[in-house]
Amino acid sequence: MFTLDTTIDTIQTGKKNFVSTVFAQNKTVADALNSFVDAQTAYTKSAVKAGTDVATKLASETVKAAQEVSKFDYSKVTDAFSKAFTPAKK
Repeated sequence: MFTLDTTIDTIQTGKKNFVSTVFAQNKTVADALNSFVDAQTAYTKSAVKAGTDVATKLASETVKAAQEVSKFDYSKVTDAFSKAFTPAKK
């Protein structure tokens, strides 16, 4: 199944590499920024998982509702409707 974890990891690794090589020459600052990137990674992955779980549940419930509708016997309703509007014989 397709997950966004690899994409998230790729982006966050790029951020860490940028911090380590270009942005922060001081080891202490680089470590602090990288721990921030790790926190972003954890948050983003949990947000994506929550969104995916909600979308999966919504799709599942939509399929269930569609299956219930397809079980409805329209012929009974059609017969009753046509009988209700049949002209009375004199």
